[in-house]
Amino acid sequence: MRRSTGRILAFAMCLPLAACKQSRFSESSKNAVEPADWSLHGGGNEEQQFSPLKQIDAANVGKLGLVWSHEFGTNRGLEATPLEVNGVIYTTVEWSVVYALDARTGKVLWSFDPNVPRSRARTICCDVVNRGVAFYNGKVYLGSLDGRLIALDAKSGSPVWSALTFDQSQSYSITGAPRMVNGMVLIGNAGSEFGVRGYISAYDAETGKLVWRTYTVPGDPAKGFESRALESAAKTWHGKWWVAGGGGTPWDTIVYDPQLDLVYTGTGNGATWYRALRSGGQGDNLYVASILALHAGTGELAWYFQVTPGDNWDYDATQPLVLADLNIDGRSRKVIMQASKNGFFYVLDRESGQFLSATPFVDKITWASGVDGKTAGLLNRRRVMQAWSRCWFRRTQVEGTTGTR
Repeated sequence: MRRSTGRILAFAMCLPLAACKQSRFSESSKNAVEPADWSLHGGGNEEQQFSPLKQIDAANVGKLGLVWSHEFGTNRGLEATPLEVNGVIYTTVEWSVVYALDARTGKVLWSFDPNVPRSRARTICCDVVNRGVAFYNGKVYLGSLDGRLIALDAKSGSPVWSALTFDQSQSYSITGAPRMVNGMVLIGNAGSEFGVRGYISAYDAETGKLVWRTYTVPGDPAKGFESRALESAAKTWHGKWWVAGGGGTPWDTIVYDPQLDLVYTGTGNGATWYRALRSGGQGDNLYVASILALHAGTGELAWYFQVTPGDNWDYDATQPLVLADLNIDGRSRKVIMQASKNGFFYVLDRESGQFLSATPFVDKITWASGVDGKTAGLLNRRRVMQAWSRCWFRRTQVEGTTGTR
């Protein structure tokens, strides 16, 4: 259902319980959802992609059959993870078009086309895809390819408000799904391949007003730095990196821990791709290819962990982030996990950013031979990363808080 070859939205075992409910909306609560709903991307704040429902199990799964399917009539990429709220399925297709379908029948209840100019396709890396919507308080939130964050009435699909999240004269785009955090809707952007500077933004879910914005890489030093975190990061860059934007776009994953009140996101590759061109072949280039923890209320950096220092291979860290509580060495740890594009499966302490483990999950890794379990320093095979093979896990003071590298 998430690949470009799938033109049909088909439901057999995906949402069987939701399909048994009548389509309805409740205004009695902010979320207006039921326990059986799939109202958050990934199923919950942890984004574990797991349903606790028990009606379907190993004994009866083989008896499931197709209930209905819907043909979207496109050969373009379909990459959205649908949401289901109160008997209605919300999903997106190419060009950021939103659909609401009755979960019982597959009937289209409404659709919304943001009419993205087709000329935007030339500045989009990997097809005109969209990875889904967010739902909150009777509204559906969409990030459009041309940079608009749009709130739609969940009953009718009519726009409630729209906010422009980036300068449309630059080669930004949005392909990721928004996330909801404490009455705010969070959205990142894409475009590192085309020379932009990444950032993540939080907007008031009711009004569309910008609450905070956090850049992921430093800009032109002559214009000043937005934070001490970026001032510190600039020391790891060389030359005039800002001319090409720097990159580091957080184009997909965003997760939230309500107990710690921390937002986590992964950042993309640098701009340009090759470190020799963007930074004179030197430096770690913070915070590209990194996992960032931000204070939800302000967007201030709490800690960071760079999975691929000075990324030279497009090994962005935008793969799904999963939160869990694991027993490690006899102690319960709050962890954040990622199967990174660089070939290692990372487990970090999500309170502090402390490195816990990095295990290869692919057959062959050529850019590094391993990660030191004590220092988190890279173990290099061909000395291609000799300049970075020193210990690169340390505590630093960033914005008055403790950061981790």
